[in-house]
Amino acid sequence: MFRGFLTALFLLAGVSPLAAQTPSPLRIELNRLEAREGACRVWMVLNNGGGGEALDPLRLDLVIFGKDGVVSRRLAVDAGPLPAGRTVVRLFDLTGQGCDTVGSVLLNDILACGSQEADARNACVGRAALASRVSGVNFEK
Repeated sequence: MFRGFLTALFLLAGVSPLAAQTPSPLRIELNRLEAREGACRVWMVLNNGGGGEALDPLRLDLVIFGKDGVVSRRLAVDAGPLPAGRTVVRLFDLTGQGCDTVGSVLLNDILACGSQEADARNACVGRAALASRVSGVNFEK
């Protein structure tokens, strides 16, 4: 009965009950750094919440900082497609950089998130919940 009341209230206010729900988080985890010959392999775990829409394309703008806090590189990473309600692992290499030189990673922006429209990208930045399992390396936005 209370749920019906809330639905009627939302409809009278001109807001869809679905639009009023908080979107599920877009979880992005820096999971592992693996030394490779001449490179550092980065392992990321991504989860597209409990449903919603698949994110294709999904492109991340990342900035890598050295242990001294100085920017060492900036790169765009294609992390899609990311199906709705799924967890995926994505890998990429930092060629010419040792893992022991990585101090932190910044999610500078999301360049594409289901589309390249600014509203979609901004919504995904707001949904992004970041974590790092790499000891001594922060992952933040």
